[in-house]
Amino acid sequence: MISIYDTLARKVSEVQSSGSTVNVYCCGPTVYRDAHVGNLRTFLLADVIHRALIQQGTKVNFIQNITDVGHMSEDVQGEDKMLQQAQLEERDPFEIARAYEAEFHNDLRRLNILPANAYPRASETINLMQQYITKLIDGGFAYATPSGSVYFDSRSFETYGAISGNRLDSLKPGHRYEFTDEGDKRFHADWALWKAAGLRTEMVWDSPWGLGFPGWHIECTAMSLSLLDNRIDVHVGGIDLRFPHHENERAQSNAVTGSEAVGMWVHGEHLLFEGRKMSKSSGNVVLLQEIINRGIDPLALRLCLLENRYRAQMDLTWAALEAANSTLRRWRNSLATWGSDVTANADSEVSSAIEKDLDTPRAILRLRAIEKDSQIPPQHKRAIFLHADQVLGLELTRASINKPLSPEQASLLSQRASAREQKNWSQSDLLRDELLAQGVSISDGPAGQSWSWT
Repeated sequence: MISIYDTLARKVSEVQSSGSTVNVYCCGPTVYRDAHVGNLRTFLLADVIHRALIQQGTKVNFIQNITDVGHMSEDVQGEDKMLQQAQLEERDPFEIARAYEAEFHNDLRRLNILPANAYPRASETINLMQQYITKLIDGGFAYATPSGSVYFDSRSFETYGAISGNRLDSLKPGHRYEFTDEGDKRFHADWALWKAAGLRTEMVWDSPWGLGFPGWHIECTAMSLSLLDNRIDVHVGGIDLRFPHHENERAQSNAVTGSEAVGMWVHGEHLLFEGRKMSKSSGNVVLLQEIINRGIDPLALRLCLLENRYRAQMDLTWAALEAANSTLRRWRNSLATWGSDVTANADSEVSSAIEKDLDTPRAILRLRAIEKDSQIPPQHKRAIFLHADQVLGLELTRASINKPLSPEQASLLSQRASAREQKNWSQSDLLRDELLAQGVSISDGPAGQSWSWT
């Protein structure tokens, strides 16, 4: 079986299933804006797990939620970001949610990420969340307040902090994940399962406790337990979700089931871009569309991410993306010359790398060595690459378009080379965009510019 680092156990362990199917849950996007490449790194991690299990003949039930209610608790220091974005765009908040949800699915397709079995929306499972909140109250794990809010009693869960290492007695009031109006809770580390609407008039629902909206953490508990029959074998998310989201989710889920609801917690590390943290406030957010606009195949991003360990912080650069784009193009051309009608065949070193904590960088290094090895027959190389691509998902058999440039396109390419020699970067970018609109993708490297058909 596949072995992966379990954040709770703090060791690499084999993926276990309670039945014939491995249940995988991945925290999905909050759809008030486009997912950036840092978010996509987490979704790719879940996809590699999904693909690796399938390659081994394992049946997978994969669920990924859509948070379209919008109130991730760290977002409510002012106004809810979903409502804030709706005001900015002068649209209904659910119209905003559906638009960005569609973009999320489009990005998954462009990254060749396998679809989940279901994408439950928070807005469509409000009644389910209320049922789970009622169970927590009845079990003595939560309490309602006169204001109409409901909180989880953090002190009722003895092993709180096991994932993140945060102890209740060391948590201080006022951390950024709290709501701003929580004076009615009994203990400062308790968290909201349901919030009274107060002055809020949009995105609110009726409940046994009055008009309000769900807290962030109960969404994942309700959707994961209900759709995966109270047992999540592998729970995936970004490292930023380890606390408080996954810590709180674990407490809720275990309180409902009476046992350890998640078999393995898997976290992907942060992604930097050009040496800086990716954040909207710093203006350093990169979207997949921006990569495509530069004439780079979106699967070059996939290759770039796979060349780094998922548990290590990564610094993504334009130079790395350009290099990955060239590698991807070369591999596809090579596979086309290595024969056809070849059955995929495993290489033991590649398989071992994947099986031992998803070591995709080691697997890719092995493929590079196989590519250069003149002692390995071409058809054997093709078979190995085909088998590896079942997990890597790089679409290595995609046919390249082989046709010459038109005289006009060749002239534009020449003009762009001259513009770059003169360091006229704005003109260079304009010519690149003009060529891209005609289906010609440009890559810049140490040897100069090269082109391919998109």
